[in-house]
Amino acid sequence: MLLNKKIRLVAAGFLLASGFVSSGCNKKQPPPPQMGPPEVGVVTVQTQRVALTTELPGRTSAHLTSEVRPQVGGIIKKRLFTEGSDVKAGQPLYQIDPARYEAALASARADQAKAEATLGAIRLKASRYQELVANKAVSQQDNDDAQASLKQAEAELEASRAAVETARINLEYTRITAPISGRIGRSSVTDGALVTASQQAPLATIQKLDTMYVDVTQSSAELLKLKQSLAKGLLMSNMANQAKVKLILEDGTPYPLYGSLRFSEVTVDQSTGSITLRAIFPNPRQILLPGMFVRAILEEGVNEQAILVPQRGVTRTPNGEAMVMVVGVEEKAEIRRIGVARTVGDNWLVTDGLKPGDRIILEGLQRARPGTPVKAVSFGSMPAAAAGQQQPAAKK
Repeated sequence: MLLNKKIRLVAAGFLLASGFVSSGCNKKQPPPPQMGPPEVGVVTVQTQRVALTTELPGRTSAHLTSEVRPQVGGIIKKRLFTEGSDVKAGQPLYQIDPARYEAALASARADQAKAEATLGAIRLKASRYQELVANKAVSQQDNDDAQASLKQAEAELEASRAAVETARINLEYTRITAPISGRIGRSSVTDGALVTASQQAPLATIQKLDTMYVDVTQSSAELLKLKQSLAKGLLMSNMANQAKVKLILEDGTPYPLYGSLRFSEVTVDQSTGSITLRAIFPNPRQILLPGMFVRAILEEGVNEQAILVPQRGVTRTPNGEAMVMVVGVEEKAEIRRIGVARTVGDNWLVTDGLKPGDRIILEGLQRARPGTPVKAVSFGSMPAAAAGQQQPAAKK
């Protein structure tokens, strides 16, 4: 009896709870508030004037370089300069022992005097024979021999004069002078060293440092692309006016003076597929030294109708194609594939796929589904919370 009473109480409680649940389920929930299209931050595409540059690695070299070598052999008696100093063209640098060259000059002069004396006697004899042969006092053969001896003596005199000049020049070569003005490096020889004429090792090297060359290399493919852009009118070239070049030094600091492009090699290096370009820079304070590694920023030209898109708005397809999300017709988001040529700062230079007036979505990309309506607002005007949900920037 008691058990039946407990069962009836549990059943009554279950039915009461079921009634409350049923009552709650039958209540109508209030409808959710109506949401408008998601806001997206956009920028409007506009053409602008952009100066295009290329950064290339390079090395510096002296404007003028001269390796000092002896033109006669002998013993170095004296070094006449200070290593690392500035020298002038014609300034004496070394003195070779001149003793044997002085003797050679004296001997050549003696031979010249002998030739002059011999020539005087032969000239008189030839003159007499010329008169006697007219009177048939001597034979024609004797006269011909006398005239030939005269010509031989004249030739010997000229040879002796040349020998004197050679000996004099060799004597002058014993004093080795600077061929150019510039800064001279260390000396490879000391006093008492034996040197030979035109030896392979230079005695010292002089370099003119007030003007410096910078040689950089550019791939032939990039050069062809540049020429095609110029031919199509996409770029306006300044090369006719010697394009300016800027330098970045090894420590990352910019060189304060601009240079100009002066030379472009006419042959492609077969091993690297590159072309050498040469720029010239003033170097009054001699900041640039030969052999320094630098980065040269060359002006390629100017694009008067360039379209730039921030890199954060560009993504890539699995095939590597660049694409952006734009606000299209009927204010709906749509995907647009574009062609990009290069980066300019933190922007992509677009060559195809966009036109002035197009609106590119930069903020709210995660809420902009292709084909769905969106509300376009100016980039940067969205609330911080919404902007913080921006998807990561596209990979370059």
